Amino acid sequence: MKQILFYLTCIMVSITVSSCAYDNYDAPDTYLTGRIVYNGEPINVAYDNVNFELWEPGWQKRIPINVPVAQDGSYSTILFKSTYKLVFQSGQGPFRMLQNDQTGSDTLIVDLKGSQTLDIEVMPYYIIHNAQLTGTTDGKVIGSCSVEKIITDVLYAKDIERVSLYISKTQFVDGRTSVANQDIAGSDITDLNNISLSVTVPSSAPAQDYVYARIGVKISGVEDMIFSPIQKIEL
Repeated sequence: MKQILFYLTCIMVSITVSSCAYDNYDAPDTYLTGRIVYNGEPINVAYDNVNFELWEPGWQKRIPINVPVAQDGSYSTILFKSTYKLVFQSGQGPFRMLQNDQTGSDTLIVDLKGSQTLDIEVMPYYIIHNAQLTGTTDGKVIGSCSVEKIITDVLYAKDIERVSLYISKTQFVDGRTSVANQDIAGSDITDLNNISLSVTVPSSAPAQDYVYARIGVKISGVEDMIFSPIQKIEL
């Protein structure tokens, strides 16, 4: 009986020591921040839709750290100092990753020795230029923009499925949160340099004298849309 108690005591001490050692690990304190960009300009996306993965080599459990991209194309995460592999999974984002010379693939190596700002350059299928959004006295939001096709080679080029103007009561603006929208089918667009849209703002409770709006482009065969920056529109 004493021998059993001795072994049980040893096991409990071992668990306690291991637990204390685990609890005494330093918390991550190194920030990795930046933006998803094309030619230095941020890629605007829908909130909580686009993310990338950070893989830290050397751990037995290979579980990626998922980093979400905000609506304005920015991201921020807190990590341990280490070397990470940065990967966008297939189908993430309205863009293609560029091949990295260091890895010979679209994987990026992030050597995090201290807090770092890293803009991630990508190749979008399309980009929105000169988005102009204004409110009218009769309760409408009118918008205009031009859309440039960036990826044009036959292997990866894609058509526009639609262009949409979304309005929302909050600063989260996309198809999930809009209170009204107008869609133009890609097949109906005759001039990518001159796209116009208009939305009537519905009555709301409580009433607001402003809305948030932006224009989005849905690309055929691509889940995530690319957007213009969000604007607050006074009515």
